[in-house]
Amino acid sequence: MYKHILVPVDGSTASMAALDKAAGVARAYAVPVTAIFVIDPYPFTGVGADFAYGQDQYLNAARAEAGAAIEAANTPPRQAGVQVDSRVVESHAVWRGILEAAETVGADLIVMGSHGRRGLERLVLGSVAQSVLSHTKIDTLVVRAS
Repeated sequence: MYKHILVPVDGSTASMAALDKAAGVARAYAVPVTAIFVIDPYPFTGVGADFAYGQDQYLNAARAEAGAAIEAANTPPRQAGVQVDSRVVESHAVWRGILEAAETVGADLIVMGSHGRRGLERLVLGSVAQSVLSHTKIDTLVVRAS
């Protein structure tokens, strides 16, 4: 049924739960998994020398966080006997990075975690999962962290 599964990870409990689910589905269908971490390289708005220095610090920290999350993401699929590829991608919006990566790797299923935010917290912080669901034509399984 599925030929390739994409799993966006961010190091959270929700994304690791999604990775576990994806590994199970991938094993059942004998398909590979690609785990991605999306970095938004342009989170700052400002001018001057302090801006450039702040952005360099941000990108270094984001790449370090991405490396740790990707390293952790390799374990569950491999333990399930599933072929896993992992990569860090850059995109102005995380949801766009997820959809672009899905197209690039030829994914026909996205499995992603959701933090289950509600009310004002969701309004202020937004929802990557909701944005992906609103813009994709690919089957998407959202795993809610408990």
